[in-house]
Amino acid sequence: MKLSKFKFNLPDELIALYPSKNRDESRVMVVHRKTGEIEHKIFKDILSYFGEKDVFIFNNTKVFPARLYGNKEKTGARIEVFLLRELNQELRLWDVLVDPARKIRIGNKLYFGEDDSMVAEVIDNTTSRGRTLRFLFDGDHDEFKRSLYALGETPLPKYIDRPVEPEDEERYQNIFASEEGAVIAPAAGFHFSRELMKRLEIKDCRFAFLTVHSGLGNFREIDVEDLTKHKMDSEQMKVNGEIVRIVNEGKEGNHQICAVGTSVMRAIETAVSTDGRLKEFEGWTNKFIFPPYDFSVATSMVTNFHLPLSTLLMMTASFGGYDLIMNAYKIAVGEKYHFGAYGDAMLVI
Repeated sequence: MKLSKFKFNLPDELIALYPSKNRDESRVMVVHRKTGEIEHKIFKDILSYFGEKDVFIFNNTKVFPARLYGNKEKTGARIEVFLLRELNQELRLWDVLVDPARKIRIGNKLYFGEDDSMVAEVIDNTTSRGRTLRFLFDGDHDEFKRSLYALGETPLPKYIDRPVEPEDEERYQNIFASEEGAVIAPAAGFHFSRELMKRLEIKDCRFAFLTVHSGLGNFREIDVEDLTKHKMDSEQMKVNGEIVRIVNEGKEGNHQICAVGTSVMRAIETAVSTDGRLKEFEGWTNKFIFPPYDFSVATSMVTNFHLPLSTLLMMTASFGGYDLIMNAYKIAVGEKYHFGAYGDAMLVI
């Protein structure tokens, strides 16, 4: 499978800059894998496709305010610092990206906040853009994290080309987000409101929550035409015994297993045994799913409309079938569906 097969023309005006007014009232395209039928609905209409003991698997990772702006010592140059992950709590070491990278060297100090209240020193250059920063802070770890996060802003993807607004803090997050660690929100879950979750519960649907701390690797450009040569960045994930029980009981009862989002699909395909049953897993995954691929766990999938040439589109095409999904995307452009994290949804069933 070649990278160029996932290229399509996406007009800029179809990239959603804002979420729908109500979470469960975005549009959803329902794609039927067996028949090829395509339906156009409102998201809360998915109620009619699921019933008793059907299972939804969600990613409960929580996005933290990862994007900061600081100033370089002496020159005062404005530097964007994107927090990726905490490397050492005691030493306050963080893995970060800096932009512009060419201006930052080991030993440079960066100052954050109106009164330069937070200072960080560059102690390692790991990649062309990556750095390790040591934050200099007097106080305990909780106080440090509060101060650091107060300086940060919601890390909207770069394709959402507008300033961050107060509403983003709530909307660029799932209502069930609880495990802090992501810099990319698992956006398929955005469409699930409290009211919709309650109505699914009333229908006796089951919910399972795993954790994948989604990273910037989802947006990294693929620079090889042969997809077998692309390496995904690793993401930390956890599938516990309770999730395993709920999902395997659902499979044994021949019920729907719906993966909500590509991060969930990657996780369950990482944590599946050879007999197709989910198993407990805690660690890292760099699984890259592209067509053709045989899925073991999910029978349906909720996902957003993804950008051209993205690994997220490749996974969706793997699950729905390349020809069917690429045709659905052509229809979506024609019908003016909205794309990206704040865009509309697709249910592949």
